[in-house]
Amino acid sequence: MPAKTDPVNRKIFLSDVAAFEKANPKIHVVPHEGQMDPQTFSTKLAGGQLENAYYVYLTDPAGLIAKHQAADITDYLKDYPAAQQVKPQLRQVFQDKAGRTYGVTEGNYSMGLVYNRTLFKKAGLDPDKPPTTWDEVRADAKKIAALGGGVVGYGDYSKSNTGGWHFTAEMYSRGGDVAEQQADGTWKADFDNATGHAVLQQLHDMRWTDDSMGKRQLLEWADLLQMMGSGKLGMYLATSDNIPTIAAQYKGDPKEYGLGAMPEGKGTLAGGGGFMFNPKNTPAQTKAALAWVMFKYENTDRITSGKKRAAENKQPVGLPEPNIWSGAAEQTVAAADKKYANEPVENYAPFTESVGKIPLKLEPPQAQKIYAVLDTAMAKVLTQKDADIDKLLSDASKQVDTLLAAQ
Repeated sequence: MPAKTDPVNRKIFLSDVAAFEKANPKIHVVPHEGQMDPQTFSTKLAGGQLENAYYVYLTDPAGLIAKHQAADITDYLKDYPAAQQVKPQLRQVFQDKAGRTYGVTEGNYSMGLVYNRTLFKKAGLDPDKPPTTWDEVRADAKKIAALGGGVVGYGDYSKSNTGGWHFTAEMYSRGGDVAEQQADGTWKADFDNATGHAVLQQLHDMRWTDDSMGKRQLLEWADLLQMMGSGKLGMYLATSDNIPTIAAQYKGDPKEYGLGAMPEGKGTLAGGGGFMFNPKNTPAQTKAALAWVMFKYENTDRITSGKKRAAENKQPVGLPEPNIWSGAAEQTVAAADKKYANEPVENYAPFTESVGKIPLKLEPPQAQKIYAVLDTAMAKVLTQKDADIDKLLSDASKQVDTLLAAQ
């Protein structure tokens, strides 16, 4: 259940509980605030304190399934044909090697290129055709930065784990990886290579040769949103939900922003979450918990009414994600977005057209710790003209191997 500090979503959640209980009088929902905390999960499970249905990030299911910490819901899902309309790659996250299912998806996101359409026009670029390769990103960033007046062509992170996060996204976009699982099940770093070098070399050259990234560096999450909101940033990597945040918190105009696909398109960093079920549940508890989760989060009959309600509550409608659906349900989403949109849907067409064509890749194991290591490489490339890229990659790779060996 959303916290009291999020009154709109909390009210919506409780109204859904009431509607579900009215339709299912034999089931009583006892909602708890908060999401999964890996630090306390095992203790709660062992002590009988774990909820019947519990929230997980998409990086969690494989480990939970391997440790038998989730109930098998395969047979119960036969009562919910809508589950088959969820994107196959999202369903697979909750399956074991035998194809048995242990959870359902609640939401998802993937990375794209947020850009300022007004600056594109001023720089002589087509705002309906954002760059689709890293070479094009570099060329467009130079043209945007040439506008002057403190305008930055392309922005990137290098602090508070955000630098490593973006390095990972950029590796994925080029078809690379950050960690690779070995035949024995262990993991090793996989970025001290030509792809990793290309990521850092491009950033170095844009920063020092082209001067298209601005002199202010060591940026973290809010910095690029603030720069975009002030009209001083041409492009950066982000998820679609950055756009309403820029508008709400940094006074930007949503109509000024476009969303393109990840450059190169060989992979995109994806995330999100879903629900799994306590292995200590009785069958009746698992069936009841699944009934609630499917009613709330995987209910094709409520897609249109949900969009209408969101619009009435002034929540963003029309963003390309989260959208867990494929097939007929995806068409229903598109029609409802068109009818109730309060976001400029047409500005997101370059991203929307790429969905389904670009492979989704989840975060690596020990993601936040790896990101902290990779922050250093990103920071040095963007703040030191003579940074030794090969040494940065080698040093980071050794540190990440040590982290992965200890997990």
